[in-house]
Amino acid sequence: MASLLFFLLLLAISTTEAQQGESNVNLGSFLTPTTNSSWLSRSGLYAFGFYQQANGYAVGVFLAGISEKTVVWTANRDNPPVLADATLNFTTDGRLILQSAQGKETNIASPSDSATSASMLDSGNFVIYNSNKKIIWQSFDNPTNTLLQGQRLRARNELVSSVSESNQSAGIFRLAMQTDGHLVQYPVGTPDTAEYSYWASGTNGQGDNVSLCLDDDGHLYLLNSTGTNIKNLTGGGYPTKDTIYLMRIDADGIFRLYSHNLDKNGNFSVIWSSSYVKCDPKGLCGLNGLCTINDQDANCLCLPGFASVDQRNWSSGCVRNFTAESCKSKDGNMKYIMQAVPNTVWEDNSFAILSILIKEDCEAACLEDCNCEAATYKDGICRKQKLPLRFGRRVLSDLNIAFIKVGISTSTINRTEPMGREEKSGKNILILGISLGAFGLIMPVISGIAFYRNRVWSYRLSNCGNVGTGMDVSPRSFTYSDLEKMTNGFKEELGRGSSGTVYKGTIWNDQKIVAVKRLEKVLREGEKEFQTEMKVIGRTHHKNLVCLLGYCHDGENKLLVYEYMSNGSLADILFKPEKKLCWNERIEIARNIAKGILYLHEECESQIIHCDIKPQNILMDEYRCPKISDFGLAKLLKPDQTNTNTAIRGTKGYVAPEWHRNQPVTIKADVYSFGIVLLELICYRKSVDWDLPEEEAILEEWAYYCFQAHDLSKLVIGLWCVLDEPSLRPSIKKVLLMLEGTVDIPIPPSPTYLLSTR
Repeated sequence: MASLLFFLLLLAISTTEAQQGESNVNLGSFLTPTTNSSWLSRSGLYAFGFYQQANGYAVGVFLAGISEKTVVWTANRDNPPVLADATLNFTTDGRLILQSAQGKETNIASPSDSATSASMLDSGNFVIYNSNKKIIWQSFDNPTNTLLQGQRLRARNELVSSVSESNQSAGIFRLAMQTDGHLVQYPVGTPDTAEYSYWASGTNGQGDNVSLCLDDDGHLYLLNSTGTNIKNLTGGGYPTKDTIYLMRIDADGIFRLYSHNLDKNGNFSVIWSSSYVKCDPKGLCGLNGLCTINDQDANCLCLPGFASVDQRNWSSGCVRNFTAESCKSKDGNMKYIMQAVPNTVWEDNSFAILSILIKEDCEAACLEDCNCEAATYKDGICRKQKLPLRFGRRVLSDLNIAFIKVGISTSTINRTEPMGREEKSGKNILILGISLGAFGLIMPVISGIAFYRNRVWSYRLSNCGNVGTGMDVSPRSFTYSDLEKMTNGFKEELGRGSSGTVYKGTIWNDQKIVAVKRLEKVLREGEKEFQTEMKVIGRTHHKNLVCLLGYCHDGENKLLVYEYMSNGSLADILFKPEKKLCWNERIEIARNIAKGILYLHEECESQIIHCDIKPQNILMDEYRCPKISDFGLAKLLKPDQTNTNTAIRGTKGYVAPEWHRNQPVTIKADVYSFGIVLLELICYRKSVDWDLPEEEAILEEWAYYCFQAHDLSKLVIGLWCVLDEPSLRPSIKKVLLMLEGTVDIPIPPSPTYLLSTR
């Protein structure tokens, strides 16, 4: 009797354990969109049933136990949404069907045997059983765009992105698990060949039964038929307690690994990404569209002579905004011109290939050929093309030029909505301004000047008030003899920099201490340009910029008079062990430096690239508030400029890589330098220190290795800033938002020097 009771107890325990993590759905059960809309898993984390899509409802699996109702699987995803009068029936004869009010039936699942029950598991897998409790159908075998923990993407299967986060219909990108062991990303509708891929695992030739797997600890990897791990995409080892993971190919064509802490109310966080260049997915901007990077986000542009099909849907591409006619008029004159789109790459679908020495000849060859609608030129090869062009993206390091044939009256590149973001058209504003006439133009300008002067006056008083109330807020012109007296013959030296020596001086009858900088290496830009630059820099007033009080331009003598900073430079504090800064002080210093750079980049009358951000040029006031100084190497951009070509400026160790490649330099050069300074602040060491072991000597390299080892996680922002490719670096505004905790900080891609060693 005792043994029987023991057996029954064991049976009860095993039955209870088997039922944990699942909830049974019996034959005859049904759901409706508005009442009893889903079957929950036992924990309540996942649900199977109706979810809202557009103006109707779809059927799928979604996370019900968190505030972010993330859909992870959809049945018949390309069918239109159903109305609120639809019913999901698990019929008495074992069919799972969707019925409309008019009696139309749609299969949701096609089991291989007669079904007797179903269950929504805590793993996120919806399963259907036969009478032997054997699974005869499961959502895990039919993935849409997502993999969950414990799920596999098997050979011959693929994930397809959704149209958008709110529309789970099939999108335009796919992730294919091929029969040769290769995991590859392609645009939808293209063959599985290398020319169409934009990401690959590099595991081709590893067998015909390789699967993509996701484990409970965030380990994403490829497994062959013998159970051997042939490729780690992520290292795994992430927290498992109260944390869930999912991998999804997103609407933008990149597949990412996400984590979510169930104890927190936040959104999913990206912990790994197949790519960090958002223009990598081919076809993101549709036919005749060109993808460019702006502050890490993808922007879609139309080719010259084209306009967006649908500005709300950036993948819809662009169509001609003029009627194409025969390429020559009756009198033999050309009706078209060629417009160049440099530094762009496209799919090659050429109908003729010419060996031509110079790009102008390629341009002319297409213009004279009525069958040629576009041409690409690189390294002496001219390829004539037919429209449409596709897979276009801008790559600054690529010398390929596209020539587009457009009507003579057609304007240049037209900008579409950048990934759903509203953008103003400067050209339309200009045309409107001209059409208003002289009177309508002059009056607002006069009013604007008066308003601006008043605003600048007030701003200077509020931001430079610490220099004294009795001074003129505009930079004052001094004679050389004035400055000799002020510095007592340049007696007391405060420090030396790359462009000159700084001396201590006094003004206003010895009542105000100042710093006088004698420039020894003035850039060869002429007398007029020097004066213009001093006046423009003199108009920059911000609490995190050292105030320029005056200047001297007396023959060969060129000097600058700045407010005095009693605590020296950031280098004096940061690299001297006796002047330790606590963690909060260092982060506050980083924020304030970022605010100063943001002012130079986005808030000045003239955009300024500082070109020499480093600890020695960041001075500390009596309250240890940092102020950026030394504008001797600064580059002023004209209103219509976004980049400049100039000789290398700056200090070794802080100079962005693009300077050395003779590429156009943008404000991202300052972001790079700031990234190095940020790493120095966080790690409390110099960017290059050969007294350390070789593997630790170069800070940015050592920092990334530390980050890979899950150490020094605060380095992430700095690692983003020092990326080799300028377009991938965040703007200083985004850096500041990251430092303030306003926006999430994604995982940075591996630096170029690490990728090259793999």
